[in-house]
Amino acid sequence: MRPSRVFLTLATALAVSAPAAAQDVTAYVRYERGGTVSYGVLEGTTIHELRGSVFDSPQRTGRTAALSDVTLLAPTAPTKVVAAGYNYRSHIGEQPEAPYVGLFDKHTTSIVPHGSEITYYADATNLHFEGEMVLIIGKTARNVSVAEAPSHIFAVAPGNDVTEREWQANDLQWFRAKGADTFGPVGPVMVRGLDYNDLLLETRLNGRVVQSQRTSDLLFDAATIVSWASRYVTLEPGDMVFTGTPGTTSAMQPGDVVEVELEGAGVLRNTIGPKQPAVGH
Repeated sequence: MRPSRVFLTLATALAVSAPAAAQDVTAYVRYERGGTVSYGVLEGTTIHELRGSVFDSPQRTGRTAALSDVTLLAPTAPTKVVAAGYNYRSHIGEQPEAPYVGLFDKHTTSIVPHGSEITYYADATNLHFEGEMVLIIGKTARNVSVAEAPSHIFAVAPGNDVTEREWQANDLQWFRAKGADTFGPVGPVMVRGLDYNDLLLETRLNGRVVQSQRTSDLLFDAATIVSWASRYVTLEPGDMVFTGTPGTTSAMQPGDVVEVELEGAGVLRNTIGPKQPAVGH
């Protein structure tokens, strides 16, 4: 029997009390209700609907919704998803010379919300978790400096850079190993106002802690990653940047529950679906 903490209620997963030093912390959600997709501010279990761009002085409409009455979506609908690999010494052992060593793209269709099922594809054999802090871009970033980059980071969220290790090792590119549909859970909220340079990141598999490290241990911090990526790719509001995973990872099996908790930003929880049947060619 799996530990009971795996079966968190949604309200518990969304508990986003901030670290003591943080102030002016706001949790945002993107949700669907009655066929309409909206952004809102989450306070307790109540969502306050927003009008206008969530990234540019949004206003509350005065309408509210109970968390239990909506379907939570991924925090944004990004136009692109950039990811940094090899960004904790505990994961790779040696420090790369520049952040571009580990930058790659994930497909936007890999992004799925908290509570969704991660697909175990028919030809997959070695599916791993990679708990990460995800940056949410809030302002267009094109060739920005490291000093300018923080003003382009809107919020952070827990994320899971799901990876099929055999595909990663044997394919020419990471097209499917890291970019397959459902291989990028993010959420359940994005939180603005946290000191994202020093947050505890923890991954649990069926309730057992399998990764735990602070983001202060990143080899290349959030601003450096955003600055370097923006030299070559224009980052737009809503785009996501995965910042790398710490420590070691291990295989997940159908039915497993994986949780990624980012201090002050709640718990992302997803279940590994049944292995898909083989498809004829």
